[in-house]
Amino acid sequence: MELTKELFILIIRIITIIPLLLFITLKMGRRSIAELPVFDFLIIITLGAVVGADLADPDIDHLHTAAAVVFIGIFQIIVATLKISNRTFGKMLTFEPAVVIYNGIFLIENLKQIRYSIDNVLMMLRENDVFDVSEVELAIIEANGTLTVHKKADKKPLTRADANVAASHSELALPVIIDGYLYKDVINHLEVSEEWVYQQLEELGVPRIEDVFFASLNKDHTFHVSLRQNQLSLLKEAPPLYH
Repeated sequence: MELTKELFILIIRIITIIPLLLFITLKMGRRSIAELPVFDFLIIITLGAVVGADLADPDIDHLHTAAAVVFIGIFQIIVATLKISNRTFGKMLTFEPAVVIYNGIFLIENLKQIRYSIDNVLMMLRENDVFDVSEVELAIIEANGTLTVHKKADKKPLTRADANVAASHSELALPVIIDGYLYKDVINHLEVSEEWVYQQLEELGVPRIEDVFFASLNKDHTFHVSLRQNQLSLLKEAPPLYH
């Protein structure tokens, strides 16, 4: 009998709190769901913790939970309004965008600052249908953690206005060196030897493979290298970006 009563109370709590949570979330705006900036992410975690505790513990006053959900939603709306009206305040609650690739070269210091590994960025490039880093003019990690990619002009998809221009095909370039480590199975797949790779590096004036942060190779044996050197000049050349 006691178990039946507890289940009934739980069902009533779910029926009342979920519609309230949905209403408050919709009032907070679609941006909170689609982009999840830092502050909105914390708000949603807090809402989840409050509602989860209410459903899990029948001893918690249900009315207090409903009030907490409402006040958290109001707090988020107030902060979101202040972020829009006061740019300085808004910048305190989020990250600035970070340029991680400029003219096909990885900006290592920026990657370290935002704590992204090269593997993270390569995965996000593939999600953006980019399989050759040399095609990228600018890649930016946005405040919400997504990657925005701007390809070089000659690598962009053709439009109807470009119909009279011969299309250039995009090659699949595979990573062969990452953080100074040579992937032998990849170069074997591309039918080149270790000696060939070292020769290419020598021709580029790179004496040690440890100096290579990233290198890729396509089936046409076009070799693209991103070095650890000259990072300071690249950082100066990369455009500063703000919200």
